[in-house]
Amino acid sequence: MLLNVMEKPHSEAVTLPSYLLDLLGQARRAVEVDPGLAKQCLEKMTAMLTGEAAPSNDSALVSVSAREPGGKLAKGGLASWQLARIRSHIDEKLDTTILIEDLSTIAKLSPGHFCRAFKVSTGETPHGYIVRQRIRRAQSLMLNTDDTLSQIACACGLTDQAHLTRLFRRMLDETPLVWRRNWRSA
Repeated sequence: MLLNVMEKPHSEAVTLPSYLLDLLGQARRAVEVDPGLAKQCLEKMTAMLTGEAAPSNDSALVSVSAREPGGKLAKGGLASWQLARIRSHIDEKLDTTILIEDLSTIAKLSPGHFCRAFKVSTGETPHGYIVRQRIRRAQSLMLNTDDTLSQIACACGLTDQAHLTRLFRRMLDETPLVWRRNWRSA
């Protein structure tokens, strides 16, 4: 969503938008719950955009929705090792079908408990997170390859170009073709 209002990313910072989106999402959720964490996220984004810091997969930032107002972790969320393994698994298997049962096995929880804990930790359902990651990968492929939208859809674990278009339009309010043309011509 942020990619529509940001300037075109520099070629050496292609992974920057997805990391910025994560930080922005954390900051947005933290505004009322943990202002200190929101400020920390915004400072990191500012440093990255001004070139003072490079993006990193900083696991020190715990998902905002997993924090209580006092800064303590809320009950019911995933442990940091569980969340790291889940995110890694999703990134590795994004081009295939990802089952909740597989994710819950990695986290060593029942599927129902895993879904609740994942939402507490990230602020979104596992399905919502996977869809968002697939759209991010599609955006990256659209910027960095000349593959057709059909090939990109398959590379992102979607059934076909129509599926990609439906999800893309739902998240970004424009079709992948229009988005790609706008970003390639900019």
